[in-house]
Amino acid sequence: MSERTDQLKSEIKTIADADAAERQRSGKTDVPVGTSGNPSTQVLTVANAITFCRLALTIAFLVLFAGGEHRTLALVCYVVAATTDFLDGQVARRTQTVSWLGKIMDPIMDRVLLFTGVIGLLIVGELPLWVPVFVIGRDAYLAAGSMVLQRYRRRPVDVSYVGKTATALLMFGFCDLLLGLPQVGGLGLVDVPWLPGLNDQPAALGIFFVYLGVLFSTAAAAIYTKEGAELRRAAIREREARR
Repeated sequence: MSERTDQLKSEIKTIADADAAERQRSGKTDVPVGTSGNPSTQVLTVANAITFCRLALTIAFLVLFAGGEHRTLALVCYVVAATTDFLDGQVARRTQTVSWLGKIMDPIMDRVLLFTGVIGLLIVGELPLWVPVFVIGRDAYLAAGSMVLQRYRRRPVDVSYVGKTATALLMFGFCDLLLGLPQVGGLGLVDVPWLPGLNDQPAALGIFFVYLGVLFSTAAAAIYTKEGAELRRAAIREREARR
């Protein structure tokens, strides 16, 4: 049981940060414990507390927003959770308390925050169905691709600037849609109900940031797919060369 637990921990560390995990396994860590290159096993840190507070705020948002009676409070919960996205990482790095738990939880929290935002807006009918289907479907596709790539290389594909921009645009767009202000006139470019703002119906400004986020997300998925395919081909060539 102990060996299986240790193996599981090792695999989780590799998924979170393959380079740091390899340095720790080989004893080649030349940086202090608690830095990004040498995460600690601590759980009770200020940075991790912030991360779990963001999780609690996200759950509170979904419950309050779906209820419909405390929309303002729900919006506050979501905005605080979204705008403190960078805070836990900054605190961890500046106080030298970077931990494996934090490295694992931070990207998970980003996805949870995005998913609850789209689900909340979908529940109250303020977001077209195709947007949450796209956001969740894209992440499911990338997760499946990452699992396939794990057979050829332990280190995952590095997060791109395009991907980070996509997340920021979607977060901002969802926050503005939750607020519902400012309202802008429809552009009248299309005549379909599932593209609010682009048709002739007025919509919150945030919908245009969501559209941009979708475009950047699509581009990021294409970049990750291309990089993953190249890494797979390189790994196969290396294996064949060793035979």
